[in-house]
Amino acid sequence: MNFNKTIIVGRLTRDPEKRALPDSGISVVNIGVATNSYFKDRSGENQERTEFHDIVLFGNLADIAAQYLKKGSLALFEGRLQTRSWDDKEGNKRYKTEIVAERMQFGPRGEGNPDQKKGESNPQSDKGREIPVIDEDDEIDVKDIPF
Repeated sequence: MNFNKTIIVGRLTRDPEKRALPDSGISVVNIGVATNSYFKDRSGENQERTEFHDIVLFGNLADIAAQYLKKGSLALFEGRLQTRSWDDKEGNKRYKTEIVAERMQFGPRGEGNPDQKKGESNPQSDKGREIPVIDEDDEIDVKDIPF
Protein backbone atom coordinates (compact mmCIF):
# COMPACT_ATOMS: atom_id res chain seq x y z
CA MET A 1 0.00 0.00 0.00
CA ASN A 2 1.21 3.54 -0.81
CA PHE A 3 0.15 6.75 0.90
CA ASN A 4 1.29 10.29 0.10
CA LYS A 5 -0.59 12.89 2.19
CA THR A 6 0.61 16.16 3.67
CA ILE A 7 -1.28 18.66 5.83
CA ILE A 8 0.31 21.90 6.98
CA VAL A 9 -0.97 25.05 8.63
CA GLY A 10 1.20 28.12 8.39
CA ARG A 11 1.58 31.70 7.24
CA LEU A 12 2.39 32.74 3.69
CA THR A 13 5.94 34.04 3.30
CA ARG A 14 5.14 35.91 0.10
CA ASP A 15 2.14 36.92 -2.01
CA PRO A 16 0.81 34.16 -4.29
CA GLU A 17 2.49 34.07 -7.71
CA LYS A 18 -0.12 33.31 -10.37
CA ARG A 19 0.51 32.19 -13.94
CA ALA A 20 -1.15 30.00 -16.55
CA LEU A 21 0.08 26.73 -18.03
CA PRO A 22 1.20 27.42 -21.62
CA ASP A 23 -0.63 24.53 -23.31
CA SER A 24 -3.95 24.49 -21.46
CA GLY A 25 -4.22 27.94 -19.88
CA ILE A 26 -5.00 26.36 -16.48
CA SER A 27 -4.16 28.66 -13.56
CA VAL A 28 -1.17 27.77 -11.39
CA VAL A 29 -0.24 29.51 -8.15
CA ASN A 30 3.00 29.10 -6.21
CA ILE A 31 2.97 29.96 -2.51
CA GLY A 32 5.62 29.85 0.19
CA VAL A 33 4.45 28.85 3.68
CA ALA A 34 6.31 28.90 6.99
CA THR A 35 5.47 26.53 9.83
CA ASN A 36 6.88 26.70 13.35
CA SER A 37 7.62 23.94 15.81
CA TYR A 38 8.37 24.46 19.47
CA PHE A 39 10.52 22.32 21.73
CA LYS A 40 12.76 22.42 24.77
CA ASP A 41 16.50 22.05 24.28
CA ARG A 42 18.80 20.02 26.54
CA SER A 43 19.09 22.91 28.99
CA GLY A 44 15.30 23.16 29.28
CA GLU A 45 15.01 26.41 27.33
CA ASN A 46 12.06 26.83 24.96
CA GLN A 47 13.16 26.87 21.33
CA GLU A 48 11.41 27.56 18.05
CA ARG A 49 12.25 26.11 14.63
CA THR A 50 10.80 27.40 11.38
CA GLU A 51 10.41 25.25 8.27
CA PHE A 52 9.64 26.67 4.82
CA HIS A 53 7.42 24.86 2.32
CA ASP A 54 6.66 25.43 -1.35
CA ILE A 55 2.99 24.93 -2.27
CA VAL A 56 1.54 24.60 -5.78
CA LEU A 57 -2.18 24.97 -6.54
CA PHE A 58 -3.95 24.39 -9.85
CA GLY A 59 -7.23 25.45 -11.48
CA ASN A 60 -10.04 26.96 -9.42
CA LEU A 61 -8.12 26.44 -6.18
CA ALA A 62 -5.27 28.52 -7.62
CA ASP A 63 -7.68 31.32 -8.62
CA ILE A 64 -9.19 31.44 -5.12
CA ALA A 65 -5.77 31.47 -3.44
CA ALA A 66 -4.54 34.28 -5.68
CA GLN A 67 -7.67 36.33 -4.96
CA TYR A 68 -7.88 35.98 -1.17
CA LEU A 69 -4.45 35.10 0.22
CA LYS A 70 -1.49 37.41 0.71
CA LYS A 71 1.79 37.49 2.57
CA GLY A 72 1.14 36.82 6.26
CA SER A 73 -2.19 35.04 5.73
CA LEU A 74 -2.79 31.94 7.85
CA ALA A 75 -3.98 28.95 5.84
CA LEU A 76 -4.21 25.16 5.87
CA PHE A 77 -3.10 23.16 2.84
CA GLU A 78 -3.75 19.47 2.26
CA GLY A 79 -2.16 17.63 -0.62
CA ARG A 80 0.68 15.39 -1.67
CA LEU A 81 4.45 15.70 -1.89
CA GLN A 82 5.95 15.85 -5.35
CA THR A 83 9.58 16.17 -6.40
CA ARG A 84 10.44 17.71 -9.76
CA SER A 85 13.82 17.59 -11.46
CA TRP A 86 15.39 19.62 -14.26
CA ASP A 87 18.78 20.56 -15.66
CA ASP A 88 19.93 24.12 -14.90
CA LYS A 89 21.82 26.38 -17.32
CA GLU A 90 25.14 24.83 -16.30
CA GLY A 91 23.82 21.31 -16.95
CA ASN A 92 23.51 20.39 -13.25
CA LYS A 93 20.59 18.22 -12.18
CA ARG A 94 18.32 20.22 -9.82
CA TYR A 95 15.49 18.96 -7.61
CA LYS A 96 12.60 20.66 -5.86
CA THR A 97 10.12 19.03 -3.49
CA GLU A 98 6.80 20.81 -3.13
CA ILE A 99 3.30 20.18 -1.86
CA VAL A 100 0.67 19.94 -4.60
CA ALA A 101 -2.40 21.19 -2.75
CA GLU A 102 -5.72 19.45 -3.28
CA ARG A 103 -7.60 21.28 -0.50
CA MET A 104 -7.18 24.63 1.21
CA GLN A 105 -8.78 26.40 4.18
CA PHE A 106 -8.32 30.03 5.09
CA GLY A 107 -7.38 31.10 8.60
CA PRO A 108 -9.71 33.24 10.71
CA ARG A 109 -10.73 36.70 9.63
CA GLY A 110 -9.16 39.60 11.45
CA GLU A 111 -10.80 40.31 14.79
CA GLY A 112 -12.55 43.66 15.01
CA ASN A 113 -11.98 44.59 11.36
CA PRO A 114 -15.09 43.92 9.25
CA ASP A 115 -13.40 45.31 6.12
CA GLN A 116 -10.66 42.68 6.24
CA LYS A 117 -10.99 40.01 3.57
CA LYS A 118 -11.26 36.35 4.52
CA GLY A 119 -7.83 34.82 4.83
CA GLU A 120 -5.98 38.04 5.61
CA SER A 121 -4.00 38.12 8.81
CA ASN A 122 -4.34 41.00 11.21
CA PRO A 123 -0.97 41.69 12.83
CA GLN A 124 -2.59 43.93 15.44
CA SER A 125 -4.86 41.15 16.73
CA ASP A 126 -2.05 38.56 16.60
CA LYS A 127 0.28 40.57 18.86
CA GLY A 128 0.75 39.14 22.30
CA ARG A 129 -0.68 35.73 21.42
CA GLU A 130 1.50 32.81 22.33
CA ILE A 131 1.15 29.31 21.01
CA PRO A 132 1.15 26.91 23.97
CA VAL A 133 3.93 24.36 24.15
CA ILE A 134 2.79 20.91 25.29
CA ASP A 135 5.45 18.56 26.57
CA GLU A 136 5.04 14.85 26.04
CA ASP A 137 4.77 14.47 29.83
CA ASP A 138 1.93 17.02 30.15
CA GLU A 139 -1.62 15.73 30.40
CA ILE A 140 -4.01 17.28 27.92
CA ASP A 141 -7.48 18.16 29.11
CA VAL A 142 -10.06 18.31 26.31
CA LYS A 143 -11.50 21.48 27.89
CA ASP A 144 -8.16 23.26 27.27
CA ILE A 145 -8.28 22.74 23.49
CA PRO A 146 -9.35 26.08 21.90
CA PHE A 147 -11.44 24.58 19.08
